[in-house]
Amino acid sequence: MITPHFPPDSSAGSHRVRLLAPHLAAYGWSPTVLTVDPSFYDGLLDEGLASLVPRSLRVERSSAIPSNISRIFGVGDLGLRSFGGLHSRAVELLSRERYDAVYITVYPTYTALLGPLLKRRFRIPFVLDYQDPWVGSWGNVVGGGQDGAVDARSRMSRLIAMRLEPFAVRAADAITAVSRKTADDVLARIPITRPIPVLEIPVGGDENDFALVKSRHTGNPIFDPSDGYFHLSCVGTLLPLGLDTLLAFLSAVASVRDTALELYKRLRVHFVGTSNARTSENIERVMPHARRMGLDDVIREQAMRIDYPDAVNVQIQSSAILLLGSSEHHYTASRLYPALLARRPLLALYHHHSSVSRILSEHADARIHLVRFGDEDPATAHVGRIAEHLSALISDSVPKRQLEPMDYSLSARHLAGMLAGLLDNVAAPMNPSN
Repeated sequence: MITPHFPPDSSAGSHRVRLLAPHLAAYGWSPTVLTVDPSFYDGLLDEGLASLVPRSLRVERSSAIPSNISRIFGVGDLGLRSFGGLHSRAVELLSRERYDAVYITVYPTYTALLGPLLKRRFRIPFVLDYQDPWVGSWGNVVGGGQDGAVDARSRMSRLIAMRLEPFAVRAADAITAVSRKTADDVLARIPITRPIPVLEIPVGGDENDFALVKSRHTGNPIFDPSDGYFHLSCVGTLLPLGLDTLLAFLSAVASVRDTALELYKRLRVHFVGTSNARTSENIERVMPHARRMGLDDVIREQAMRIDYPDAVNVQIQSSAILLLGSSEHHYTASRLYPALLARRPLLALYHHHSSVSRILSEHADARIHLVRFGDEDPATAHVGRIAEHLSALISDSVPKRQLEPMDYSLSARHLAGMLAGLLDNVAAPMNPSN
């Protein structure tokens, strides 16, 4: 299982293999995780997250080009920096040991090109996993320019992606993705004439994470849950195409202020890890809008990502959890399942095409407040409904009552079983003895 991001790296991409790999042994597969040595990661490391990885899981590390050197040439992408090191280590492992399949997850995307190389040399099947689209909105409607505008660099990045993605996809023996829409978009871009298994495997969540964090009996660095306020927390990156959703929510908070001042005074909203950065650079994404709307007395932002166990505690100890979606149809937030595992009331704003909307609609619980929007009726058209749901949450007389347990079908163990079944089918044609 090849993934450049893995604990103690705390990037969102670290969780895909971290959640699936430990449970594969229960289904007859013995995984080796091939990743990058921590010394080559940028930003602060999360040793608390690393402590959640079972010691029984085999993890092999490779070298990479240090970012302080690669950035001289304008390259910071971990997939590019680690490509040579991961390839060399993979060749070494496959040359001396027997493996039945290779599983490569993106992001970063360039790692996917290892699949065709390893398949050609070792006649080993590989599964290509999409956590996010390789060719998506980046370089098309959003980019690295001012205020998220498309710039020359992001446009070039998209052009390169469109040229490289077909090499990996057409060589893959199966495709998995966090949502069916993500996989369908890939096959629409890159027609494949031969049959290829395609499987939707959501990111999921692991109850062991929450059990271990709870057992440590620690607080959280963001707020005091016993101070009498209603703490609504939103943990995760603010997406470029999620700005309208954020503005709709902030407008709803302003509406509560104007119509129900006593409820407003009880409210404290915490945005945590909005910049997706683990460096000292602390670029606020929310507060400029909150200040402009006069909401900075109740809105708080910690732009830098905090340690994963702390993020879990923030959710467990919140009065409710805020989930903000995007205008992208494929979007399925990895933060959904931890939020469900925290078993706190939810206020969720998502596009009605998102799989998150479907999952939450099927999760029958009165404490889930879901507002769905679309292309013709954006989130900003639903400010009144959002304000009603927010007021209902704050005024709930029993805010500590927990949600029902998460559906087992969303557990990491069950999802690992789905992956194992796919691997059984993929490995069999090339390894008839299995």
